[in-house]
Amino acid sequence: MPAPSKPLPQRVLVAEDEHLIAAGIAAGLRSLGCSVIGPAPDGQAAIEAAETEPPDMAVLDIRMPGVDGLTAARQLWEDHGVPSIIVTAFSDDQYVSRAQATGVFGYVLKPVSIENLRVTLNVAWARANEAEALAIRLKQAEQSLANRRVVEQAKWKLIEMLKITEAEAHARLQQAARDKRRKIFDVANDVLAGRPWN
Repeated sequence: MPAPSKPLPQRVLVAEDEHLIAAGIAAGLRSLGCSVIGPAPDGQAAIEAAETEPPDMAVLDIRMPGVDGLTAARQLWEDHGVPSIIVTAFSDDQYVSRAQATGVFGYVLKPVSIENLRVTLNVAWARANEAEALAIRLKQAEQSLANRRVVEQAKWKLIEMLKITEAEAHARLQQAARDKRRKIFDVANDVLAGRPWN
């Protein structure tokens, strides 16, 4: 997963089926202070490499034998949270539009200079960190909403059981949470499950 405190990814997976280009990209990454995983000769090998040596980021060619770079990028992002940069000779609209939906955070045309690689890594890493932070915030918001629903359900159960007002039910949940030094969500779960809660 991206680490916001690092200006560049530390471990970069490279997948490129042309040996000389792969060696050049790997050398460029090393000169920028990154450690290189691979180069892998195709997308499937890249996915397998990520499972054994988890990278911070991947640099992938599009056209490779078997699994192409865009398919590998999507799988790396969805399964492992690894963002990718595409390095390719192709700028066709079909590739660019596919790249926008697959966990690709940078797109560089060959030949790639070290300066282009450095700039693209910086921008892609920052964008990946932002996407990760947003995903975490969304997950927290969804969890918070789900927790509130549980507390509301428990409140209404207490209203029906004890014939009290909504305010009194809420106060009792809060008091039980304070007395037991637990989260109100946990107390609410006990109420709904019919377990002792106060």
